[in-house]
Amino acid sequence: MAERHRYTGDGREDPRMTDEDDERDGSAARDAREVLGRAWDELVATARRTVADGLVVGTSGNVSVRVGDTVLVTPTGVPYDRLTHDDIVGVDLDGRQVLGSLLPTSELPMHLAVYRATGAQAVVHTHAAHATAVSVLVPELPLIHYMAAALGGPVRVAPYAAYGTAELAENTLRALAGRSACLLQNHGTIAHGASLEQAYDRTAQLEWMCRVWLLSSSVPGLAPALLSPDQLREAGERLRGYGQRP
Repeated sequence: MAERHRYTGDGREDPRMTDEDDERDGSAARDAREVLGRAWDELVATARRTVADGLVVGTSGNVSVRVGDTVLVTPTGVPYDRLTHDDIVGVDLDGRQVLGSLLPTSELPMHLAVYRATGAQAVVHTHAAHATAVSVLVPELPLIHYMAAALGGPVRVAPYAAYGTAELAENTLRALAGRSACLLQNHGTIAHGASLEQAYDRTAQLEWMCRVWLLSSSVPGLAPALLSPDQLREAGERLRGYGQRP
């Protein structure tokens, strides 16, 4: 929202403005800052969780969340345990920095591409070990478990491109078509959702499925039984009715 000003350009009081207008503008600005602050704190907590759960090492991976037309993102090269409430970093949908002094993640083009192409409200990118291992072995995660249906279908692998590039962003969008998560060849994972919690849960689910496939396919002389497309579709229909009713 554009802020209105009590005074005109030549310093005279604008007769159209009142004390009530000033209070309303100030209250709206405070509310917006509080919303962004809460979203940032949740983002930092999610980023720290990726480390605690072994999905990233050091400063690898990154997390973002959309608040209106602002995208809050983890900064580049800063350990998550050092981030505070005051280290907020935000950009607009064109990548122009609008909040904070720390530089945003180098994977910003990939995050912004997802926001522009989908209805995502949050994105989680990791270098999870099992998922990264699968990304160098197959072009698509074999249908080892019906939870692939919760991600939109068989999980594709986006072809390799250097990190932080427009090419990687384009490859990622192609692999994400109709999906909420994909693997990045020789790189890791990316998942999006309607919230940070959902994006994180999808990331963790993908890593778990990759681990199950690697474990089951490593037994000498045996090959894992895989689901058929029809079985996956049936699972998807059942999952749509899963959980508590509102």
